[in-house]
Amino acid sequence: MSGKPTATETTRRLAAIDLGSNSFHLLVANYQDGRLQVVAKMGEKVQLAAGLDADENFTPAAMERALGCLERFAPFLAEVAPGDLRIVGTNALRAAHNAHALIERAEALIGHPIEIIGGREEARLIYLGAAHALAEVHGRRLIVDIGGGSTEFIIGEDFEPQALESLHMGCVAYTGAFFANGDISEKRFRRAEMAALSELANIQNGYRRLGWQDPIGSSGTIKAAAAVIAAHGEGDAGVIEREALLALRKRLINCGHLDKVAMEGLKEDRARVFPAGVAILCAVFEAFELERMRYSDGALREGVLYDLIGRNTPEDSRRHSVEQMMRRYSVDLAHADNVERSALHAFDQVRETWGLNPEQRLFLAWAARLCEIGLAISHSQFHRHGAYLLEYSDMPGFSRPEQQALAFLVRAHRRKFPHKELEALPEAARPAYARLARLLRLAVLLNHSRPEQAIDDFQLDAQEETLTLTLPATRLHPLVLNDLEEESGYQRSVGLALNYNE
Repeated sequence: MSGKPTATETTRRLAAIDLGSNSFHLLVANYQDGRLQVVAKMGEKVQLAAGLDADENFTPAAMERALGCLERFAPFLAEVAPGDLRIVGTNALRAAHNAHALIERAEALIGHPIEIIGGREEARLIYLGAAHALAEVHGRRLIVDIGGGSTEFIIGEDFEPQALESLHMGCVAYTGAFFANGDISEKRFRRAEMAALSELANIQNGYRRLGWQDPIGSSGTIKAAAAVIAAHGEGDAGVIEREALLALRKRLINCGHLDKVAMEGLKEDRARVFPAGVAILCAVFEAFELERMRYSDGALREGVLYDLIGRNTPEDSRRHSVEQMMRRYSVDLAHADNVERSALHAFDQVRETWGLNPEQRLFLAWAARLCEIGLAISHSQFHRHGAYLLEYSDMPGFSRPEQQALAFLVRAHRRKFPHKELEALPEAARPAYARLARLLRLAVLLNHSRPEQAIDDFQLDAQEETLTLTLPATRLHPLVLNDLEEESGYQRSVGLALNYNE
């Protein structure tokens, strides 16, 4: 029998699903020797953004389209471990008031959590995907990604983004706003362009000052524009020249109606949203005075996979975000180290009994390091201030649910146990995060006097929701006993038990 490693020992199967405002995309790839090899790639026009009613709720039909697509994606995930799959939702899921209803049904169908990511996090992941696709190209790049509900703009060099923005304009949203009755005219087209130029005015000067050598476009609209231009013999494949784009604009206006938009190189299912997407692209060319733009095949789903590869390693972007927050809010590093060490000592003792996992250990460690950032605002209620900062700051690498979970832990680390904030977490996450909060509270309590060394000579036992803490006699001075008595009362008031030796 050969000693050669098997494929399962050397190959990691990864998958990403991008729940976009216009299309859903699935990418499955094997990761080996630092490279991704595509196994499966699918995309379907679901048009979630077009399925929003007047009250910004998904219609039943839009929900069924989404669930039907995910049901078709599901068989491709059979060989993917849960930790190697990420499902991310973008603008339409950010905007819909009833997004939670769709997410709950989708998670039940696919058997995996769905993460709603913020606009700048979406931009970061798009850049990561495009940058890997362009790894051979050096210099500063402008990346533009026109989606169904938003458009992302990133300037970066190599694999490091330097400016990230997400603007509220997309081909589906602009179709509804400017071409709702299907008519295409110079006046309607220009109105769409002017609306996009108004959005771009917020970033135009700053981006142009930063500058770039290579403008790059990614995803559906720009891919379609490049394909149509190439099919008409007006440019090289994968390159959009300014004059060719203006000629395409003219041809679209001459179509007169969305139902008559049919061009060589344009897929039928993109035809109705294509004019709005081209109007946004024309505005981008105008605002940034572009003469040409290349198309890159790397986009959000590729970026999600590359980000997934770096998770739980020293390159985890979330780790860098935590360090950045600590620097920004001048956290006492020595104290943060001590609270983290005590919290993880507690975690490791109850991990098996409470069924906690390594990812939750990471979040406990990060919360321990960040629990005092609110002091930069005010000493009074600083746990509330810290939670607010964590929930609403831009933190690259974190999805919105992850930031909410981290914010909950910081909110819960002192004073009354925050049941309202706990109930705001996804139902499946509540039991574990309530337990993590109890461990963090103990770690903070034990380091209340800010000792030089972390307190890690205690024993902690867990039986269901009862914790029993045993401290060495030398630790049982009046301040600690007073704090433990108070903490026991806080936990008892919400039906939890904390016992300790006196």
